[in-house]
Parts: sequence; C-alpha cells; structure tokens
Amino acid sequence: MKNVLYVPLDDRPVNLDDVIVQGRSAGIHVIAPAAAYIKNRLDSQKTSSGTVLLTTSSPAYGDTAAIRQFVLDHAASVDGFILSADMLVYGGLIGSRRLRTDAGGAYPAYDATATDLLDVIREVKQAHPDKPVYVLDTVMRLATTAFAEGLDLAAYTESRNFMLQPRRSFTEFADILGGYNLSPTDVYGDPATFDKEQYYNARRHKFKTNRYLLEELAQEGYIDFLAIGVDDASTQGVQINEIHYVEARIDEWLGGSGGQNPDKAIILPDADGLGQALLARMANQLYRNGTATRCTVEYFGPHGSTLTSPYEYMDVHQNILRHLDIVGGEAAGDARELEIIAITAADQALAAVNRIEDNFARCVPSLVIDCVGAGAADAAVTEALLGSRQTGSLLGYSGWNTPGNKIGLALGMAQARYAFTVTETAPAALDAAVNAHGSLLFKRFLKDYYYKRLAIGEIRTYSRAHSLYENTAAFADQNMLLFNSPEDYSYLQDLLRERMQKHTDTLFCKNAFLNVCAAPASAIRQIGGGGWSLSQYSSAALPYDDPDYLWGRAFEITLNPDVTLQ
Repeated sequence: MKNVLYVPLDDRPVNLDDVIVQGRSAGIHVIAPAAAYIKNRLDSQKTSSGTVLLTTSSPAYGDTAAIRQFVLDHAASVDGFILSADMLVYGGLIGSRRLRTDAGGAYPAYDATATDLLDVIREVKQAHPDKPVYVLDTVMRLATTAFAEGLDLAAYTESRNFMLQPRRSFTEFADILGGYNLSPTDVYGDPATFDKEQYYNARRHKFKTNRYLLEELAQEGYIDFLAIGVDDASTQGVQINEIHYVEARIDEWLGGSGGQNPDKAIILPDADGLGQALLARMANQLYRNGTATRCTVEYFGPHGSTLTSPYEYMDVHQNILRHLDIVGGEAAGDARELEIIAITAADQALAAVNRIEDNFARCVPSLVIDCVGAGAADAAVTEALLGSRQTGSLLGYSGWNTPGNKIGLALGMAQARYAFTVTETAPAALDAAVNAHGSLLFKRFLKDYYYKRLAIGEIRTYSRAHSLYENTAAFADQNMLLFNSPEDYSYLQDLLRERMQKHTDTLFCKNAFLNVCAAPASAIRQIGGGGWSLSQYSSAALPYDDPDYLWGRAFEITLNPDVTLQ
C-alpha cells in the first residue's frame, strides 16, 4: 500500500473523510494530521438579550505550527504529498477569509510567518526530490463566512453582492491590490454589515500567498503540480483581475498556454473537489507513472459549453476539461478508457442509464455527474440511476453542490479507482479496495440525494421552528449549537440518525446495490486483459451514532457507511 501525506483544506467530510476512503479504494493510505491540528469550527460563543441574538464569536482554526511540524516529521516515510496552502498558512479555508486589520508588507516579504509556513513545501521537496509534491490553493471567494468571528448571514449576503459588482480592469499586481474598490468609472461606497477595508486586506494577503506559491515555489520547481480553485466565483467582480493575473503567470512562469498547464498548474472553479482530484493525480502518478487516461465526455441534455453556474466563471464543459487536466486524464475520441456521463437534463436520465448499461456490456468504465440538481442530486436523475443494476459498477459519481465540486468529486473518485484497478493484482489488496470503493459510491448517493435532497429539509424546518431567538428563526440550522437549545440539538441529532438509518436500508434495496441471486449488483474489482472482474454487493451498514453535524450546522454531516462486497 502506498502512503500519501495529506494536509486537507479543512476537516469537513468532503475534504477529509471522503479523501481517506477514496485513498483506500485506490490502495493508498492517506496520512493526515491529528484531528485537533486541523479542527475548523464556526463561532461557538454568543451573547443575547431575551429572544434576540446580539453577537457570536470564537470560531476554531487549524494549528499551523503543528501542521508544519507534522509534514516534516512524516516526510521521509511517505510516497508523496498533497498539501493545502490554506491550511498550512491560515488554518483552513474559513481562516483564509478572516477579516484583517492589515494586508501584510510588500511582496514577497509580506509576512514572515506565512512564508515560513509555505516554505515547508520547499523543505520537503529539497529533502525528497523524487517524491511528488502537489499543492491545492484557492482564490478567495466573494462572500465572508457566515457566523465566523461575529459576521452574520446579512454580512454574507451583502458582501457577496458587493463583491459581485464589476471592478476596473488591471493586469499589474500592485494595481490589482490597490484597485479592489474601484468600479469601471468610479469608487464603491461603504457596506453596512462588514468592514470593507478589512475584507480587502484579507484579499490582499491571500493574493500575495497565491503569487508566492506560483513564483517562489512552483516556478522554482518545489511544487510538481499546483491546483488553484476559485471558491464561490462569478463572471465579474472582485476576483476577475486575480484570476486573469494567475492565468497570465501560469503562462509566463510555468510555460502554460491560455492560462493553464496540465503538467504544472491549473486554475478553475472548485475548492471542495480539489483534494479528491489531486489524490487521483497522485494515484495515477504512483501506479501508472502519470500516463494520461483517455476519456470521452457524453452529455445527456444541453452541452456543457452552454451551461455556466451563477457561482462559477467557467462553463461546465471547460470545467470538466480542466478537472481532467488535474486528475491526469485527457479528452479523447472513441479510443476511450473511461467515459464521463454528464446528465444536464432530467428527461435524459433514462438515456444516460442506457448508456451506462451499454458501456458495462462493452467493458467501458463509466462515471456520472448529475448536473441537473442545484446543490443536491436531482430526484428524477437519482431514481433512474438507482433503478439500474449497472449503476453499482460506476467508478465515480457525484450530485453534490456546484458543478465544479461535482466534477472534482466524481472524476477524482473514478480516476483514482481506474489507476488502481488496471495495475493491482494482489487479491487481498483488490478485496480491501473494492469494499472502500463500494462504501464511497454508496455514500455519494446516501448523502447527495437522501440527505441533501430529502432529510435535510425536515432538519432545517425543525431547527428554524425551534430557534431560541426571533432574529435567527429564518436560518437557525446554520449554527444549531448556538441557535437551538441543547434539548432541541439532541433531538436533531436523533432525528438525523433515525432518518439516515432508514435511508441506508432503502438505498441498499435499490437495484444499483441490491443483492439477489439471479442478478446481483456488482462493482468493478479489477480491469485487465480486455475485460474486468466483478465483486457483488453483500451488505451495507451505517453506525447509528456516526451521522452528526460536525460543524453544528445542517449543511454538512459526517456519514460513513460500511459496504462489503464479495
């Protein structure tokens, strides 16, 4: 088993738990820092007056010094590194957005603490030049973080709308830093719910970190591949100059073309899919020496080039192609090794299922991206998929959140699995990996549809109806530890666990995972010799006390089903 050191974007399951299971599905032991080192949480303290919430405070961020030492302590014993710059420098994604009273000094000596933390990348590459070092970074999103350091939902909404407004175009680094408040013809006024200058300082500091990674580390050869995700983006606004600057530097410093270099650096709309995408690239490097996987993209509904999410600046098709670059794949014609099935219209779901079944008969591995559902898997698409026994054979699937997230998760899952199944021959390793893959595929449906589309509505309704404060009743589920009573929070935990137990049983009885003697659902165990071997789904269990609200909000939950195949 390969060992990969992984510093995650934060400790949410999509960035930690799922990456670890994905690693097991590809025969990789993912070694992450201790939970205490990477713990991120929203505000945990509050003040109130009667039935009115006054303030919130005291979030939690990662321990950057401990994480740096963790990387150094384990560097000699691993086969590769996947490192989040946001966690290394800021203690996680929400830490990178913290409002700041200053933006640091002049680049490149803008912050000695920050650059010392970043330079651990240089240290491990110098000490271990033959080990791949992959880094994920983000361009700061438009909005502030709701309920972190006292910023509320009104600040989130106003900040996103404010930062969405068009900015004057600049290409020089200093001009971009100084031009955040300039409209195309004038200057912007002051928002009511957050400190604009402190927000701009946070952007300036983060943008300096973006540049440092590109210029001082990637250009100098200390980063083998840099994936830059633009978190919560748009086709205009305060990010656009930063995006164009990064694209130009990828061309100038890293030999790219059109702002991208599939061998060295990619920038695209995503954040929470980058860990899994880079793990896929790592698996492909460790097992296949980076040989590109030939992929085709088939749309069932409108072509992806006609679809752009309001939370992204790139159309779906370009986003798929750029994610292919990250995972180590390439778009190809009919000589495909892996087919990407992108469902973009609910009424085409059955046609997509027919394609999955045809591919199965021809031994062409498939992955599915549900681009219909906004934020959660679409009901019609999901039921069509779960009605087919061949859905259990998918190498990847996602229906969760933005198009970029869905693409990164599904494609990362599939590419990692493909790299393993075409190279591994040991029976014990194949057995352990197929169980992990079955568990992750099962979880994707359990979370993306049964939780995010079904159960979450009941949870949100109860939380809001039982808000402790009249001014949080519309959004109490965004911090239930503070906005609901301990008794109601306990009830919400029980409600979650009861519902997910029932949904687990329901899901395992769907054709995609059903074990019946005549035609049991199966997963691909190994690929080779012009065909593949299969393992049959045998059981699925969800520990009763496992589902929980890790960050005290309904948006994400821990969910770790255990699926076995034979």
